[in-house]
Amino acid sequence: MRLLHTSDWHLGQSLHNFDRHHEHQCFLDWLLDTVVAEQIDALLIAGDVFDNANPSAASQRQLYRFLQRARAAVPGLDIVVTAGNHDSPGRIEAPGPLLEAHGTRVIGHVEREDGGAIDVARMVLPLTNRDGSVAAWCLAVPFLRPADVPRLVAEGVDPYLGGIAQLYAEALAHAQAIREPHQAIVAMGHCHMVDGQMSADSERRIVIGGTEMLPAGMFGPEIAYAALGHLHKAQQIGHHAHIRYSGSPLPLSFSEVLYEHQVLRIDLDGATLRDTVAIPVPRAVHLLRVPTRPAPLAQVLDELEALDFPPAPAQAQPYLEVRVLLDAPEPGLRARIEAALEGKHVRLAKIETSSGQRGATFDDAAVSLDQLAQLQPAEVFSRLYRQKYGSDAPSDQLAAFAELLLAEAR
Repeated sequence: MRLLHTSDWHLGQSLHNFDRHHEHQCFLDWLLDTVVAEQIDALLIAGDVFDNANPSAASQRQLYRFLQRARAAVPGLDIVVTAGNHDSPGRIEAPGPLLEAHGTRVIGHVEREDGGAIDVARMVLPLTNRDGSVAAWCLAVPFLRPADVPRLVAEGVDPYLGGIAQLYAEALAHAQAIREPHQAIVAMGHCHMVDGQMSADSERRIVIGGTEMLPAGMFGPEIAYAALGHLHKAQQIGHHAHIRYSGSPLPLSFSEVLYEHQVLRIDLDGATLRDTVAIPVPRAVHLLRVPTRPAPLAQVLDELEALDFPPAPAQAQPYLEVRVLLDAPEPGLRARIEAALEGKHVRLAKIETSSGQRGATFDDAAVSLDQLAQLQPAEVFSRLYRQKYGSDAPSDQLAAFAELLLAEAR
């Protein structure tokens, strides 16, 4: 049996106020071609299908149109979708009965029976191969919130982490009870595993403090493959070749420009994993950081003026992050950058400024709430300036700040 593992589409995401509908459509068109070319039996989408819990009508149409086209192109294709922490469990599952009639199963939330026990059978789904026979069972587990997991009371065990492990164990036990010996068990999850590498900018902590990180031991040898979502960087967890994040198909922030975005083809041989093949996702629109490291403004302007891209529709033009090293505020910074980019066929998405001076450390700058309440606004401004630029604020900057305070008081 052959599976395709993908996750974290984040349909509807905008990058610094630029709409990315075109890029997502390019990915979905490519994904459809890949499903056909690779002769995929089942497509697993492991959460964060949408970028937020209230996706636009356009984003929802984009998803449902893809699901309809995929099933039409490969009539026997199984599609399993689970909700991520960005998705609304109820919203993503609402059209479930209609989607199921066309080969798509959606698990958005955990259901409990009348007595309060979790209905794990609902999350254990059969996967069929091209001849229509069941070749594997999928533990289709959505993102789990603390209220979703079994209630455990055990000394030394975190109730949330222990509850997640217990839920997977119950789902696995159910799958083992109904499977045939030649049928594989595949797990899906939207979670943060121990040793998983996060993006610097675009991944949201699931639980404050990082206590959500799960051990790889949850997915033991009984599970042929664990298809994970949440982390945007494609990666294997430790030395466990069967536990993988597919990563996001698009870079969701400039910190992800060097990621190798991909989907994963999973080949099963009976109940075991035979092969895992990464299939690179072509990048429809490039993200550029100029320069690659922050540099003084004069150098930055020279590099911007040297950019040379062919004319393209606005939706296909590269996004640009400009990285400037400053030793003092530059009031006309944006205007100078925009002037250097005149006619360059790029979209200025972000200007990142930093200082080469080493100012006070965070601990040095920290003050208590009582101390902060006693500081005058001009003192706060002076401290922040010194922290950022490593020198005292010049008199004209202090005068301008004082003028702003005066205007605000009027």
